[in-house]
This record gives sequence, C-alpha cells and structure tokens, in this order.
Amino acid sequence: MYKSALSSLSPENYPFDLDLLPQPVYLVGGAVRDGILGRKREYLDLDFILPQDAVKTAKKLATHYKAGFVLLDKKRQIARVVFPNATVDIAQQEGDNLETDLRRRDFTVNAIAFNPHTQEIIDPLQGYDDIEKRLLRMVSSKNLEDDPLRLMRGYRQAAQLGFNLDGETQVAIRQLAPLLCKVAAERFRTELGYMLVDSPGTQWIIRAWEDGLLAAFFKNVTTAGCEYLLKVEAAAVKLSQTWQQLGIELNKYVRDTVKTNWLGIAKLACLVSPEPETAEIELTQLTYSRAEIKGVTTALKLFPKLNRLQMPLREQYFLFQEAGLVFPTTSILAVAHDTLVEGIAPLISRYLNPDDPVAHPTPLLSGKEIILALNIPASPVVGDLLTEIAIAQVEGKIATEKEAIAFARQLIK
Repeated sequence: MYKSALSSLSPENYPFDLDLLPQPVYLVGGAVRDGILGRKREYLDLDFILPQDAVKTAKKLATHYKAGFVLLDKKRQIARVVFPNATVDIAQQEGDNLETDLRRRDFTVNAIAFNPHTQEIIDPLQGYDDIEKRLLRMVSSKNLEDDPLRLMRGYRQAAQLGFNLDGETQVAIRQLAPLLCKVAAERFRTELGYMLVDSPGTQWIIRAWEDGLLAAFFKNVTTAGCEYLLKVEAAAVKLSQTWQQLGIELNKYVRDTVKTNWLGIAKLACLVSPEPETAEIELTQLTYSRAEIKGVTTALKLFPKLNRLQMPLREQYFLFQEAGLVFPTTSILAVAHDTLVEGIAPLISRYLNPDDPVAHPTPLLSGKEIILALNIPASPVVGDLLTEIAIAQVEGKIATEKEAIAFARQLIK
C-alpha cells in the first residue's frame, strides 16, 4: 500500500547527493507525510535522523555545498543546512532505536520514517492509515504535554491538510490547553500565523478558541469576535468578486519579511480588543511586528468611518492618507460590521485607481519649494500648508504650481 508514496519521496528531488549521508538514515516528519499525500512544495523542508554523528554529518554537507550551517540544539545534536531552495535538518536519533524516536513525536501522521537508500517506509504507529482517513491522532497525551505548542500545532496542521482531529486527541488537547501559557509568545504566534493566511484556518481558529487554546494569549477574544472571523472571510469573498484587484491586495504580505497578509490582519483584528490602544498592547506582548500592529490598529480606528454616507472630499483625503496600504483591510472590516458595499464602492474604486487625485494625490509643491516661494523658515507650518494645498487641489480649487503658491500665500496672511 506504500508504493504510491515512494515516487513522491524520491531522493532525486533532494538538494544534495544522497550518498553523502551515512547509512542508516531516515527521512521523517512532514516531508514523509506530504509525500504520501502527494503534496508538493516549491521550498523543501526535510528532516533526517541518524543514529550518530548528526551534527558532524550536517557540517560535512554544508561544507561540501558551501551551504549555510546552523547548530539548532547542541545537547540534542540537531543542526540545519540551508540551501537556496531547501532547508535540511539533521538530528540525532532519540532513544535506542528508530521506533523509540518515532514514539516521541506529536501525531501519528508525523511519526512515519522513510529510508531513502532502501525505499522502505517504517510506520509502527499506523500513521499511513490515519493519512488515508485524513485523521490527526496523537501519539500520546504525554508527548503533547512535553511541548504544549503541539496543541496549537495540531489545529494548524488540521487546517493546512484538511484533516479532522481524532476524538480522543481533541479531548486531551482541551484538558491540556492551560499549559499553553508556558509557551513563548513568538512560537504561538507563528502557529496562529499559518492559520490566519488561509481560508480553512478560520474555522480552526474558532475551534481553537472554543477549546481554550487562545485564552493564554488573547484575553479579549469573544464569541462575537469569532463570529466576525467568518464575516471577514465572507466579506473578502464578496468584495473580491466585484473588485478582483482588491482580492489580490488582500493576499499580499504586509512586508516581504512579515508573512502575514492583509486579510490575515483583518482576522487578527477580530481577536483583539476593539480599542486600538488596548489592541496595540496585546499585539506587542505577542511580539508582532510594528507593521502588523500598525495594520491592525489603523484598521480598527478607521473602519467605523466608512459607514458614513456622502463623505466630503476633505475627509476622504485624510482617510486615504491615514489608511495607506491598510485600506483593503479596513474595507473588509467595515463590510463585516454591516457597512453596505454600495456605500463604500466609490472609496474602493478610488483606492484601486492609481491616478485618482483623492486616494493617490500628486503634490503640486514640495516643502522646500514652499519655503523658497514664501520666504518662510522650516517649521510645522510648512507641513500644514502642504496639506491644505493638497486638499484644495482635491476639491478643484487649484490646479497649478502658481495657483498653489498664491493659495499658500493667502493662507499665511
């Protein structure tokens, strides 16, 4: 029954020559599971275990290919080799034999080993059967207790794989949920991050809250907040169908170095206090980046304003200036909170038009030009003048550089 899995686990796909690894060596964890499922990744994440000399082997591999080398755990003898398109972790086998090592893992689907030299699959815990059943089943509650992050990881993996949780496993997770307070905030945040960016993750975030897994980190999450997660998802679908470009914007990462997308920011806003100042404190404690915190707090502050009909151009200008790249997130939150799509349609159209003078104004003058033209010193007044010039331009009162200078001169008087 394992034959179908062997082709997708072929060593030909490895970023190195397999002969550089000693025998016996075993590929374990997510790579084996995904290989059996036929899931392909552009960036490979491979985990190998060796009976001995794990760090020594990793150093040899890194030296041979001039690849990056990171010692992850000196005591447990785990090292990482970083290739351009793959990360290879090599760890010392835990226990006296391979089965002992596998029995220390989190879920049976991750406790399958593959010998790339002999093409043999070792599956003492019937993980392959659970893969066929699309079931996430714990190896033991003790293993989950040893690293409570595995509780959250179970929900994340269920979301990513489209699996269900085994009943006994879910009961154990609920009982162990209070232990998550011992987990470092950044580790928890990473697991939640995977669930925020994908649609299937939304339901599992709600289930995680219902089972007590969010309580240690999100003090202000409520039943209503969880309901808004679903409304945000529905709003994103609705608006993306009308404005395809908006959907593209929502799926862009906040930054290249921050793997949270703008839709994820909208969902995160549902899990924190609706008060921006309190939300900022919560997210700071969870070690979110400045960009993510600003995205959430800006959206929370601005989305109620989108409920206003017939917003004057002056207010629209300030709205777009403050929102910036957060506008798609803001619009999704507004619709999720019952703002009519028809009401914000003109604002969305403005935002998506790069030539729109209200959402994306082109300044008539620079601060330096104002200073020279009016013979005034550099001060906050210059910034105020530039703002008023921009608004006058938006309102059609001025259109040229000459008119802008005359307008500014009149304001000074």
